[in-house]
Amino acid sequence: MTYNNANNSSEFRDRLRILYNGHSKKARAFQATVVLVDLAIIAFFIATPVLQKLSTFLWIDYSIAAILFLDIAARLLASSDIPRRLRQPTVWVDLFILGTLLLPATFANLGFLRILRLWSLSRSGFLWRPLHSWGIANWREPIHAVVNLLTFLFIATGFVYSFFFRTGAGLAEYVDALYFTVATVTTTGFGDIVLPGVAGKLTAIVTMIVGISLFVRLAQSIFRPEKVFFPCPQCALQRHDPDAVYCKACGHAMKIPDPGN
Repeated sequence: MTYNNANNSSEFRDRLRILYNGHSKKARAFQATVVLVDLAIIAFFIATPVLQKLSTFLWIDYSIAAILFLDIAARLLASSDIPRRLRQPTVWVDLFILGTLLLPATFANLGFLRILRLWSLSRSGFLWRPLHSWGIANWREPIHAVVNLLTFLFIATGFVYSFFFRTGAGLAEYVDALYFTVATVTTTGFGDIVLPGVAGKLTAIVTMIVGISLFVRLAQSIFRPEKVFFPCPQCALQRHDPDAVYCKACGHAMKIPDPGN
């Protein structure tokens, strides 16, 4: 009986590895579905300040917690090295988000950090696998820069909303927080909405510095020469020129597939 249970457990983990890491049509469809579900969850996180007064909010919150728990558990089982997987920052972020979902009242002022799920999804590499089947793999770097910028914008907006616009909070106040964040990040500085006190000034300074850095990163990813993602078999360098014959890091001969064929 013990042998059968171990065998069934091994088969189940093998199936999860195929679904999460495979390249078959079934695996690609599963991965695309997971990404779409994740994006829907992230949209809920963004809309939380507006939806939290609904009578069904807690039901939705706990349902998402159950989905996230199942996803975390499935990814752990699909991993060949669970202890190493648990040490990854993306897992820590997901566990923190799970905690905010299970204890929404305790972590009410930190709920805006749930948007880090978008960063976690991006950093895990899972977001990029469907891009190959959709034919936009070469846009990975600009999309990655956009994801980083959006993550920061909504984290900054959530912080400003939670700590400066909490009185009479609602849709209008959240839009004000988003408006202030975008105006600050772009250094437009209209001045019609200003955060009070020293804390407000420091928040604006940090928002401007980080926001400008992310904008520069986005511009670089769009305008610099196009690269392809093809890991070198010898040194594992990921990005190369489309017509590269040798790896620029170690000189190993490359055989980059022609996307036109």
